Amino acid sequence: MTHPRLLCLSAIAAVFSFGLMIEDAQAQLDRVYTYDSGTASSGTITTVTKNGIQLKVGSSTKNFTEDEIRKVAFQGDPPPLARAREFAIDGQYEQALDELKALDFNTISRELIKVDAAYYRFLSRAKLALAGQGDRKAATAEGLSFAGSNRDSYHFYSVAKLLGDLALAQKQHAKALQFYGALAQAPSTESKIQSRYLIGLTLLEQDDIPGAEKAFSDVASVEVNSTSALRLKTLAKAGQAVALAKGGKAKEGLELADTLITELNPTDIEMSAKIYNAQGASYEAAGDIEGAILAYLHTHLMFSGQPDAHATALSRLVELWPKVGRTERAAEARQELQTRYPGFVN
Repeated sequence: MTHPRLLCLSAIAAVFSFGLMIEDAQAQLDRVYTYDSGTASSGTITTVTKNGIQLKVGSSTKNFTEDEIRKVAFQGDPPPLARAREFAIDGQYEQALDELKALDFNTISRELIKVDAAYYRFLSRAKLALAGQGDRKAATAEGLSFAGSNRDSYHFYSVAKLLGDLALAQKQHAKALQFYGALAQAPSTESKIQSRYLIGLTLLEQDDIPGAEKAFSDVASVEVNSTSALRLKTLAKAGQAVALAKGGKAKEGLELADTLITELNPTDIEMSAKIYNAQGASYEAAGDIEGAILAYLHTHLMFSGQPDAHATALSRLVELWPKVGRTERAAEARQELQTRYPGFVN
């Protein structure tokens, strides 16, 4: 006859063991993180398309559109990928690539994980290339290869946007319009808004002022609620300011740029850098060189942690300083531009 005390210990051990199995099972689930929640939805991914992800959670199913998804942690994620993903999301692209160098893709059996690793590798290389710290042509080739092989990835539209950015940075306007236009095919309203905004930027760079004004106006007039969509509306207004100044309406453009600056959220560093650059571009278009220099200097001195905006500001200062007789300042800006962003071409 088994002693009651031994029976009790056996029961406790069984409960403890069962608890560990439950915990282990939960730890092995796929986890989808969205932008509007601090917690993940855990379950098993059953379907992935370029429009989003379907997750089985118990007996129910959850659907996530591509624009909602901040990241996905997959069952079986290799530690280097898990770390690289966090680095890339945090904008630390060199660290992300360092982690991915340690990842042997041939050892990854789950296709979803391979695709995710390939995406974050391309994202990191593209972002560095856009900031003049990598090869833009090589990054473009990698992105085209990813898009061609992974048309059902929920990263598809993000890749299309990055390819548009790379094309625009290389003055390939027709290709940029093609890639940015693809975003309009996404199911989310926000992706469609982003498509119009980016098309506006491309048309503005081509000096198609009426076309740019129309695209920016379309975005600025849309009723939205999400924070990210509201940021796009603000950026569209910044684009409108530059378009107005370039189109001969300097006063209206500068007034709009000044208004946007007074309304800036001081904690939104990325937005602040872009708005001050837009103000600089508006002053340039209006022929106010000193005003443009002051605006670009603000980005240079206050927001140097934003590589793309900072590189743009430095490149403009290289051109503008000589116009006010400060060639030594232009040399300083050129030196910093070449040192920090050696491949940047504006």
